[in-house]
Amino acid sequence: MTAAAGATGARSWLQAQHVTWLTPRRMRAVTVGLCVAALGVSSIGLSGSGASAHHAPAPAPAHTVAR
Repeated sequence: MTAAAGATGARSWLQAQHVTWLTPRRMRAVTVGLCVAALGVSSIGLSGSGASAHHAPAPAPAHTVAR
């Protein structure tokens, strides 16, 4: 959801700039491109719920000598 919100924010910022080359058709293309990029980055580029990283095994506990 964060990626989609970022794409929407970028689209809104572009629209607020009132640049002359950004026609309604190009704005639609920019919107689709931003959404596709956001989806790609969030699903392929970021991995928050995948397998955990491999860690070195924990050291063996030290034995204590009873006195």
